Amino acid sequence: MAVFLNNTVGFKIGTVDLSDHVTAFTLSRQADQIEVTAMGDTAHKFVTGLSADTITVSFLNDTAASNVLATLQAAYGTTVAWAAIQDSSAAVSATNLLYSGTILVDNLTDINGAVGDEGMIDITFTCNSKTATASTGTWS
Repeated sequence: MAVFLNNTVGFKIGTVDLSDHVTAFTLSRQADQIEVTAMGDTAHKFVTGLSADTITVSFLNDTAASNVLATLQAAYGTTVAWAAIQDSSAAVSATNLLYSGTILVDNLTDINGAVGDEGMIDITFTCNSKTATASTGTWS
């Protein structure tokens, strides 16, 4: 059984690597189900329809140029490319796939927290493309 510590996930928006500001990352891939049951069938039949993927990321806030808030604010209201990898310290392979696609940056939480809290934001992005996977290529 391949068990691993999930602390080397890599995440980029466009060309900006935000991995060192990510505390949690979830890629949920799902597709619509389209019923194609025909006369004479004895059970319902379905095929895969449109993709409806989402990405949920927890970021440590950082207002510096080319970091979390500057990158998200520049992308706000647009569709941008993203990339992710399970282990950013290892090569892309069949067991360390490179995921990519586009997301709509349509929600931000610029200010979040209380006295003594770390500045963090949790954002769920809707993917505007089907998530692609690759077992070759480069992360960095």
